[in-house]
Amino acid sequence: MSKTVVKDAHPSRLAVPAVRQLAPYIPGKPIGELTREYGVQDIIKLASNENPYGPSSGSLAAMRQALDGLWLYPDGSSHDLKAALAEHLSVDPACITLGNGSNDLLVLLAESFLTPATNAIYSQHGFAIYPLVIRATGARVIEVPALGDDSSMPLGHDLDAMLASIDAQTRLVFIANPNNPTGTWAQPDAVREFVRRAGPDTLVVLDEAYFEYGRLRGTQDGIAWLTDSPNLVVTRTFSKAYGLAGARVGYAVSHPDVADVLNRLRAPFNVNSIAQAGALAALADAAHMQRSTEATMRELARVEAAIKTMNLWSAPSATNFLLLRTGVAASQIYDRLLRDGVIVRPIGGLPDALRISIGMPAQNDRMLAALKRAMS
Repeated sequence: MSKTVVKDAHPSRLAVPAVRQLAPYIPGKPIGELTREYGVQDIIKLASNENPYGPSSGSLAAMRQALDGLWLYPDGSSHDLKAALAEHLSVDPACITLGNGSNDLLVLLAESFLTPATNAIYSQHGFAIYPLVIRATGARVIEVPALGDDSSMPLGHDLDAMLASIDAQTRLVFIANPNNPTGTWAQPDAVREFVRRAGPDTLVVLDEAYFEYGRLRGTQDGIAWLTDSPNLVVTRTFSKAYGLAGARVGYAVSHPDVADVLNRLRAPFNVNSIAQAGALAALADAAHMQRSTEATMRELARVEAAIKTMNLWSAPSATNFLLLRTGVAASQIYDRLLRDGVIVRPIGGLPDALRISIGMPAQNDRMLAALKRAMS
């Protein structure tokens, strides 16, 4: 039977203009895709900042048990998980909004607070999702140049310049601290002063996706500032330190008025029952998370030192990844690493840079050996 093909219809013309102009987000290359392209079989993926130690045994057991009720819709309010998070964070449950990963919450914030008459600010080399969610609303994007190579935190956020960019139409400022994809961070006192000076009409979205790693290098706990910062929204995730990237669970903590707005727009079943069970069990096993983050940060220091011996520059990092500059077109090194079975991540806007996630010790050894070959 032949397929019916509609020619020259172009139904995409019916889409919202701001959405038509978006370039889609491209995630790290999946293992299966590399196998299909190059026939490589023995592959390590160090491209998407996953926790190589995975979830706790308690999380896995809870998710398997949750399969027995898969025929039922999940609790649309995620009551038990929200209550456990509230106790864990010492906040009122009314301050919490749950999301399908913290990415979901960034979308909700943009859709709730931005219009074509407003603008939102983020830093150059910030998380690639920020301009996407801003542009989708038709709001004006303000990208503030990052700190230069002569700074003590090269490629980091220029908080003074970001603050100076706020005007009467600014509704959101996105600050990832530590930042993805650079790994850089601003000092807690500087971030808190930024929140204070941003003003009551601008929400500061403090993206703490790498909170558990960053704390080991001195980054802030933004949730502690919420009592006197009604314009602050803190987003976190179970995808990184808790090893639940595939389950997709994130959360925002904010003033109850902000949470109320987000929960009006939030899809009622945006966190599925298996993900809720896994996240709830993860909170009960803090020791597993702490062991894995500490092991990763020890490996980060070892990989940083090894990269220096290759005369390669890497940005300061308070995360489970490193951004390094290759000195040549990064696309060439990226392709050589792919053919060696090592998936890393090229960085848009930095044509000589690669982002490399920290894996298990043996994976890191293999990556370093492959990188040395690729650079020779």
